[in-house]
Amino acid sequence: MKREQLIKLASAAVFLAIVAVAVLIVVSQSENSGGDTSLEDVGLVNGQLQGIPQLGTTIGNPEAKVTLIEFGDLQCPVCKAFSEGPVAEVIAGPVSSGEAKLDFRNFTIISEQSIPAGAAAIAAGEQGRGWNFIELFYRNQGTEGTDYVDDEFLTSIAKGAGVPDIGKWNQERKSKRVLDIVSKQTEEAKELEFTGTPSFAVQGPSGKLETLGTPSSAGELEAAIQQQAGSK
Repeated sequence: MKREQLIKLASAAVFLAIVAVAVLIVVSQSENSGGDTSLEDVGLVNGQLQGIPQLGTTIGNPEAKVTLIEFGDLQCPVCKAFSEGPVAEVIAGPVSSGEAKLDFRNFTIISEQSIPAGAAAIAAGEQGRGWNFIELFYRNQGTEGTDYVDDEFLTSIAKGAGVPDIGKWNQERKSKRVLDIVSKQTEEAKELEFTGTPSFAVQGPSGKLETLGTPSSAGELEAAIQQQAGSK
């Protein structure tokens, strides 16, 4: 009897040891998978943007004749809806085909936290992951007015977006140079007499900037792109 009990106890100990090792492996894989596993749509965003050229916070063929400009606030719930609707359609259509490129510029109107959020996107763009950061931020956007945009949140978005050098990103997003870019972009939106986000403008081969305001559909944005593509 004693021998049988000892065998059972030994078997139980081995089983628990195996379980403990398995748990450690799972935890280790999660920590090394690149990005915060609590974020939503990491794979979706990175998959949708894969293969499309990015430069700063501009996505699309750098040689495209038409530039569609979005002035947005990363904390804006309407901007989030646009990112998952009309903007996603434009990226899948004229941006992916090379007809146009899409440039995101900050228009920080929600709260003071919109400034570091915008700076973080610019810093991510300097490492080729600007639009991944923007789209992933929108899909994990918190409730407006809850002060969710802290260093932990921004870092999780950067890691999920695949920013390769987080240390450099941290330095750049807090630099005066990058914060000044956010401020200048917001001033540009005001000079264009935009009053809300997202607001759009389009620029064709002629160099003339046409303001579009906030279109109601992707069709309106695509029509503006096609019109500019035919202008000289």
